[in-house]
Amino acid sequence: MVIMILKIYMFIVIAIMLLYAARHMVFAYNRIFGRQRLYYSDIFTSDMPSISVLIPMHNEELVLHNVLDSLLDCVYDRDRLEIIPINDNSEDKTRELLDEYHEKYEFIRPLHRDCEDRGKPAGLNDAIEVAAGDIIIVFDADYRPAKDMLRQLALAFQNPEVGAVMGRVIPYNTDVNLLTRLLNLERSGGYQADQQARYNLKMIPQYGGTVGGFRKDILLESGGFNTKVLAEDTELTYRLFVSGWKVVYANAAECYEEAPETWEVRGKQIRRWSRGHNQVMFRYLLKTILSPNMRFREKLDGILLLFVYMVPFLLALGHLDSLALFLVGEMNILSGWWVLLFIGAYNSFGNFAPFFEVGVALMVDGIKNEVKLLPLLMFNFYYYMWYISLGFLDAVADLFTRRKVKWAKTKRFASEETEEEQAT
Repeated sequence: MVIMILKIYMFIVIAIMLLYAARHMVFAYNRIFGRQRLYYSDIFTSDMPSISVLIPMHNEELVLHNVLDSLLDCVYDRDRLEIIPINDNSEDKTRELLDEYHEKYEFIRPLHRDCEDRGKPAGLNDAIEVAAGDIIIVFDADYRPAKDMLRQLALAFQNPEVGAVMGRVIPYNTDVNLLTRLLNLERSGGYQADQQARYNLKMIPQYGGTVGGFRKDILLESGGFNTKVLAEDTELTYRLFVSGWKVVYANAAECYEEAPETWEVRGKQIRRWSRGHNQVMFRYLLKTILSPNMRFREKLDGILLLFVYMVPFLLALGHLDSLALFLVGEMNILSGWWVLLFIGAYNSFGNFAPFFEVGVALMVDGIKNEVKLLPLLMFNFYYYMWYISLGFLDAVADLFTRRKVKWAKTKRFASEETEEEQAT
């Protein structure tokens, strides 16, 4: 019976890999050959909404001037704009620096939080309560928006069906080391191919928590961000779709971020993302399936998206499963046809499936030389498998223990010297 269960699980893993491989192939094909759905960039109107730009900050003295100076350069009616940097229990010079900006620019209104309830969701909730704008736009502290970014994002809300909009994220420190170059590949595939294809196919482009915006009244009416969920952005995406709202993607609205520069920091970031995403999966899987406001293709994409941070854990179990079968003599490496099927599916589809989208994105972006780095993503796969699995187990523990989650900020790598060089 045990052997039979192990063999059945092996076939389940194969089916899962083939399913996600087909998903990646469909998105990659659509991005190259499919009809590209246009964003609202060509709309010209003087009736732009009032917006509040929120920037969560915790000990951001080294990078906060980048995002604030970039926002000051943005083209948007100052009478319809306010900027609220959220100083969340900072212990460095963040408070002093923000107060200096407020003295120079009245519409920059810092919110200083000195409380035990620290974290991005809680800080956003407090800021939204005092925000004057109808539309909330969020940036992380290390981001650098382009001059037309605010207008590009705000245009989406001319469509009354749109509840949120997401722009494109591009790392600016890609030349630091091999890790940052690989992260640039991942970002390119995730936005240029994956997000755009889901937008083309009218599925579920994600609101990503930064470089995006949403209608303030929707969040207030639904109780604000859930402070028990680390992935507040994914939670909002599903909250909108199950309620009948849409999320749109603005591929041309580019914003630049600082990518993690060490494997340790990247691992912690991935673990946090996995934990938060799986928390959302536990809460919204049934709601997605039963929602009367979502079409079949949205539900299908929504379900596959919910499981995306659980699949690496299932694949890790598949490795242990195959090892167990081999040790008990139930796996003939040389002649077992179903094992060969597994190996072929794994190497052709499972491990390399994201290559389709990354390769397509690099073609579209014209980054030809970076294609040589594609094989190295195989090693990232195993590295991420470990940290994603840890994040999944964290989410399972959260589900049963109902413990309070603590927000962990991603470490910044900017130094005063490098920032001064960039400024000059």
